[in-house]
Amino acid sequence: MTTFDDVVNSFELVNEKQMSDFKQYRRTQIAEMRAVTDKDVTSFLAYNRLVVEEAIEVSISKEDLITGSPRIGDMIARNPKNHKDQWLVSEEYFKDNFEEL
Repeated sequence: MTTFDDVVNSFELVNEKQMSDFKQYRRTQIAEMRAVTDKDVTSFLAYNRLVVEEAIEVSISKEDLITGSPRIGDMIARNPKNHKDQWLVSEEYFKDNFEEL
């Protein structure tokens, strides 16, 4: 019979394996970003979704939502080859990893 401890130990082993699959990579391209505006925040509060020009929905991670994003200071990034592919970058991550050219 499987015990709760067996399930927890199994999960920890799987989680440890998944984390070991991560490797470090350096960016090789310029990122296209813009600041989150008051209009973006108001829209999100009204509709519980961040939708920008041309009805493009910006992806926001569950973790960023939990910490209160979208908010002023966050950035919206877009794929330079597909401008409909956009996602939120938290202010903290942006400050730690990017600088304006």
